[in-house]
Amino acid sequence: MSTDHAHAHHLENPDKSGPPPKLDVVATVPGAPPAPEGAEAMTILVTLPPNSPGAPPHRHSGPAFGYVVKGAVNFELEGEPVRVVRAGEAFWEPGGDVIHYQDGNHLADEESAFVVTMFCAPGQPMLTVVSPEELEARRDRRAPRTRSRP
Repeated sequence: MSTDHAHAHHLENPDKSGPPPKLDVVATVPGAPPAPEGAEAMTILVTLPPNSPGAPPHRHSGPAFGYVVKGAVNFELEGEPVRVVRAGEAFWEPGGDVIHYQDGNHLADEESAFVVTMFCAPGQPMLTVVSPEELEARRDRRAPRTRSRP
């Protein structure tokens, strides 16, 4: 994911009834994977209480694109180290076979929240929890973990 602002936009306001909107590119995903054929786009708001671990390790049938609206979220995809995504920052995951290990609240004393749009394959659930057996079989694909607090 890139925060390159080469895609910056400015809208003219021909009727001059007020100032035009300001558009800021938060992030782009070059070469993002396509959504599954016939996918349903689903946008949800996830609110995490203080210290919430979030969803258990899971995967999505298609790509997911999100934006943290409040607080900070621990974000970990298979093969990548844990990173903290803070309010005003975006994240994405390719979906498919990639395990999403963490999406928990990074903050112990404040609520965090993010909005995510997922492109789900027809007839598939929004997310599928990964079994302990599969997690064990794929543990070599997980990046080394460290834990830090703000």
